[in-house]
Amino acid sequence: MPYVLISTQIRMETGPTVVGDESSDDILMARLAASKRTVLGNNFAEWYVDDPPRVVLNKLETLGYRVVSMTGVGQTLVWCLHKQE
Repeated sequence: MPYVLISTQIRMETGPTVVGDESSDDILMARLAASKRTVLGNNFAEWYVDDPPRVVLNKLETLGYRVVSMTGVGQTLVWCLHKQE
């Protein structure tokens, strides 16, 4: 998958960081040391890491990903990254 979305709550800027949804690439999630969780009340799983977003962005850069856009949605910060194939 050439696109990745990562996000975190503004008050949680030191982590954890959401790095994928339940259909994300398992190999990439393993390289990020992510674990899959389902939050109480949700009927879907997400991949999390305990690292802050800055650390995740640095890891993804070393894997060839580049930030395409970043935005704030309510109390959530979201980054979209792309990897040229």
